[in-house]
Amino acid sequence: MNRVWDWTIAVGVTVVLLVTALSDQDTTMNPLGYVVLVAGGLALAAHRRAPLTVLAVTAVCALGYQAMGFTVPAIAYLVAVYAAVRAGHRIVAVAGSVLMIVALPLVLLASANASSVGEAFAQSRDALQLAWLIAAGAAGEALRQAERRADEAERTREETARRRADEERLHIARELHDSLTHQISVIKVQAEVAVHLATKRGEAVPESLLAIREAGREATRELRATLEALRDDDTNPPHGLDRIPDLVERAQAAGLDATLTVEGRRHVLPAAVDRTAYRIVQESLTNIARHAAAKTASVRIDHRPDALTIQIEDDGKATPGAAPIPGVGLLGMRERVTALGGRLDAGPKDTGGFSVRAELPVERS
Repeated sequence: MNRVWDWTIAVGVTVVLLVTALSDQDTTMNPLGYVVLVAGGLALAAHRRAPLTVLAVTAVCALGYQAMGFTVPAIAYLVAVYAAVRAGHRIVAVAGSVLMIVALPLVLLASANASSVGEAFAQSRDALQLAWLIAAGAAGEALRQAERRADEAERTREETARRRADEERLHIARELHDSLTHQISVIKVQAEVAVHLATKRGEAVPESLLAIREAGREATRELRATLEALRDDDTNPPHGLDRIPDLVERAQAAGLDATLTVEGRRHVLPAAVDRTAYRIVQESLTNIARHAAAKTASVRIDHRPDALTIQIEDDGKATPGAAPIPGVGLLGMRERVTALGGRLDAGPKDTGGFSVRAELPVERS
């Protein structure tokens, strides 16, 4: 859009210069002069990308067509001064304008287009009005200051939003700590005591009790990592794909015949994708253990060049064709995947059981 607007300005100024030249009966019919005139106007198309270059080109073109007898105002140069000042090159614009004011009458005298010094200054004054020159510079400076204030205001808003986000993370961390730490600690301690007493009495420790103890330990570690991530703004990220075998082992310890299959060549994944993959497997295995009444479960991870695919299936009691109930866990998974631009499919299988399949896009550098 900016490029279209720049070309519109350049073409508009060029048309004004040509119309002014053609309507002036004193203007010579030198074809080269018209070429220089057009070149000076069209150079403005690059005023946003190269303001100093455009300033120099329009100045040379203005001096050139004035030397060839074209009594046309240096409109393109005025626009170039505005662009240079707006870009922050105030000193260069002022110095260039002073040089133009001095050089223009000298060029007119040297090219014999003015018979006296007074006439040369009169023509140069008509071609480069000092008031318009000052106005162009002032307009550029005013817009530059306005843009700077707008940028400063935007930066202030971003800093305020970031500070509020930090405060909200700390608030959530405190709430999680107050509401969950005590309960998880009680579960873990009771499980540890039960295992210790059973071992002391020489009794066989039930696998379910060992699974509860391990789940309590892992929940404590997860909660600690989550609190650190909330407090430190992700400087200590949660687990990723490397910890998925641990999830499968814990599911096996709880009595579920769980398997893990990894396919494809693994690449370095973005941290968000790595975390999301872990959370999907964790939540899926948790749902299977709580609700599915399944005997077997399979976790399949496929590393593809452009995506990471995770699929978790079980042989539980889900009814084929029935719509899944969108619990908090499933909604959380869907939000994570959607935030990364991926896709999540979850529902009963035709052969019975439940399937969760997530595809996470991976950008390669």
